[in-house]
Amino acid sequence: MPQYKDEARKTWFCKFQYTDWTGQKRSKLKRGFATKKEAAAWERDFLSKQQGSPDMTFQALYDLYVEDISHRLKDSTVSNKKYLYRKHILPYFKDQPINQIGPADVRKWQNEILKLGKKETYQRQLNNQLKAILNFAVKYYKLPENPCKITGSIGKAKANKMDFWTLEEFLAFIGHVDKLPRRVALETLYYTGLRCGELLALTFSDIDLKANTISVTKTYRRVKRRDVFTTPKTPGSVRNVTIPPFLADELKDYRGRFYDSAPTERVFPLSKSKLATAMKNGCKASGIKRIRIHDIRHSHVSLLIDMGFSAHLVAERIGDSVEMVNKIYGHLYPNRHAEVADRLQKLVSK
Repeated sequence: MPQYKDEARKTWFCKFQYTDWTGQKRSKLKRGFATKKEAAAWERDFLSKQQGSPDMTFQALYDLYVEDISHRLKDSTVSNKKYLYRKHILPYFKDQPINQIGPADVRKWQNEILKLGKKETYQRQLNNQLKAILNFAVKYYKLPENPCKITGSIGKAKANKMDFWTLEEFLAFIGHVDKLPRRVALETLYYTGLRCGELLALTFSDIDLKANTISVTKTYRRVKRRDVFTTPKTPGSVRNVTIPPFLADELKDYRGRFYDSAPTERVFPLSKSKLATAMKNGCKASGIKRIRIHDIRHSHVSLLIDMGFSAHLVAERIGDSVEMVNKIYGHLYPNRHAEVADRLQKLVSK
């Protein structure tokens, strides 16, 4: 279809008709292109997306993919995906029709990623993103086959290594954290198993010091200098966590230091980086091995398992599934098969 020049604005525009997904005829007008070629390319991509054609450009596919996942995934997950595509995948494939992307093209792209010298887990993550968007094209936009199936993957999956602190290690560490908000925050993480985002999202109204419970209904992150609150990671993450009386007393004393605190104020107006700094300094001062913030959650779970609590109760407390608890922490549960045999022997002997 022809493109037109706007003599008044000295720019180009495209104007055309198309059939939408309901079968209705519609008109489209788009202005502001610097060149006729840009106007034609935009019109071509628009029509490709409307028709769901496998000869659409990778850029057109990306636009459709982002629109789709934006309705299904958390904002933080979508933002992370978009960053990976824009940084490492779109610059290489964006103008290429998706049905012309073959195994050789994917292989060349993989080699470019390998040249960057990124961590093997990052390489694997990038390859998985390319594989995911092309699987999307296969499933919904008639792409015959995903070329990533032939090329295979690059990098390595994340190792199942898990660090945690025993109670003795945590007590040795926490005694070297001087600033009160950071110390109480880290204690709350250790004795509740909350995710860091769940902790930082807590307001004073979420803590019931009479019932000794913490209500987890949201998570927090900092985006472009703005505080963003969203729903927790999974529906099961919405929960009430019962806390021991000593922690309730600490939180009560902590709140007493904020004379004008409103129920809607954040309990810990901190950032994740400040907590990480407190952990780094505390580990250096105490000589305790350094772990990640998320590993404090692992520490809580390992403590519960050591105390003999079931996977079902642990899953309820940390807002995860029993399957996930068994998958991640199953190796921490003691092998009790010998105990079963011994108790059966005693039962029959009687």
